[in-house]
Amino acid sequence: MSEQIIELSAAELAGRLAAGEVSSVDAVQAHLDQIEATDGAALDASDRSRGTDGLNAFLHRNTEEALRVAREVDEARARGEELPELAGVPVAVKDLIVTKGQPTTAASRMLEGFMSPYDGTVTRKLRAARMPILGKTNLDEFAMGSSTEHSAFGPTRNPWDLTKIPGGSGGGSAAAVSAFQAPLALGTDTGGSIRQPAAVTGTVGVKPTYGSVSRYGVIAMASSLDQVGPCSRTVLDAALLHEVVGGHDPADSTSLTDPVGGYAQAARAGAADGGLKGLRVGVVKQLTGEGFQAGVQQRFEESLELLRAAGAEIVEVETPNFQYALGAYYLIMSSEVSSNLAKYDGVRFGLRVTPEGTPTIEKVMGASRAAGFGDEVKRRIILGTYALSAGYYDAYYGSAQQVRTLVQRDFAAAFEKADVLISPTAPTTAFDIGGVDESADPMQMYLNDIATIPTNLAGIPAISLPGGLAPEDGLPVGIQFMAPAREDARVYRAGAGLERLLAEQWGGPLWQHRGDVAGTVRDFAATAAQGGK
Repeated sequence: MSEQIIELSAAELAGRLAAGEVSSVDAVQAHLDQIEATDGAALDASDRSRGTDGLNAFLHRNTEEALRVAREVDEARARGEELPELAGVPVAVKDLIVTKGQPTTAASRMLEGFMSPYDGTVTRKLRAARMPILGKTNLDEFAMGSSTEHSAFGPTRNPWDLTKIPGGSGGGSAAAVSAFQAPLALGTDTGGSIRQPAAVTGTVGVKPTYGSVSRYGVIAMASSLDQVGPCSRTVLDAALLHEVVGGHDPADSTSLTDPVGGYAQAARAGAADGGLKGLRVGVVKQLTGEGFQAGVQQRFEESLELLRAAGAEIVEVETPNFQYALGAYYLIMSSEVSSNLAKYDGVRFGLRVTPEGTPTIEKVMGASRAAGFGDEVKRRIILGTYALSAGYYDAYYGSAQQVRTLVQRDFAAAFEKADVLISPTAPTTAFDIGGVDESADPMQMYLNDIATIPTNLAGIPAISLPGGLAPEDGLPVGIQFMAPAREDARVYRAGAGLERLLAEQWGGPLWQHRGDVAGTVRDFAATAAQGGK
């Protein structure tokens, strides 16, 4: 029964719960059992940085509370109470979102053991929807990375191949959903941190319109770019979770006042017969072809043919300023990182390290940051501080903001010709853990976000969904749809439509073509115990 439960989509599970065919306690327990079977044991109990001999998707398991909420939902349903649609459906939360009663670490030594006294807005909305929270998922430290190798508590592994990265920074949430540890999860997307992990793990990830989901209670990385969004295995599931967490929040000064759109309705409409007919789909010339893995490009072109056959109109659009987006993004993001992380000084917030001798505030600050921050965080703080320094502000940060405006204008022109835009989500499939030498060339890692970064600069919505397996390595490929700001419903319509076409071609969801994750983890753990990787 457990295996059947964990393979259900969130929408299917919600239906079974409402019909009384499954209890929420059984659903939560089944997912907790899967976490236990696949997340692995610590490789070194005294050194958490080494991670586990399994997926290492969770940094904290919220077992008791999740089961308590599930029991309360079951009891309420037995009394005939009216419940939210996703009541009793378990969910995981990226460990960048503060959650009362659970640690929130941002996967950093700087915040190890931190217990928030309050819930972030999206966490509060999950509780209001009566959704049991399974725990907090792993990420790149302070959301800085494209591989979840930069966690202070060890890397997360890809359920398709445990030697591969699950993407980043939200690799924990994507891996958890992919491995049936949770039907739903929340992530954050600053330059692709929801969509790129979705692409390489064969799952669905959505970056909503900037400001449409509250950032209150999200540990800030880059405030003008960060956005909370859903992770799932189906487009409809992402839409349902988006409707739960979306909406205006007075506590967030950047929050839009727009009502929550009919995202689930749009997804169902897109998946219906003729749901894509007449949809104008713009192919972004600058985000295809050269620099993209052959198998990624092949699956992308096959998706275009499916869309065309379903009645969509395929047009090519030019976005000439996208070539500057990567450089502009890393200057803006690093500058905001430098500002946002200045509070972690060892005096007011975070880890405190007192050096020997005569400690001064400056020495405590230096020692605390040296011990608390990892290499990637330090790299971006240094870059951002330099870009904001006197004499360089206009040349770097100011110029980057000008590029941001040009990227927004490119999108505006493209959306005059198309209802949605399409591209591969990531240029390659998942690479080996440790396969990129960032000390030699950090840009190698940054290039993984080349297709996702422009939407963050523009603040527009985008979705990634599975596009198949690359023939050269058998690993998942992601397809990305983008839409104008406030038009999130369009990406759900387009995404659900393509999802249906691909599932019909594959004979079911993509995950059916992957081996048993629990068995893969057992084999991996046995190899690790014998001294293997």
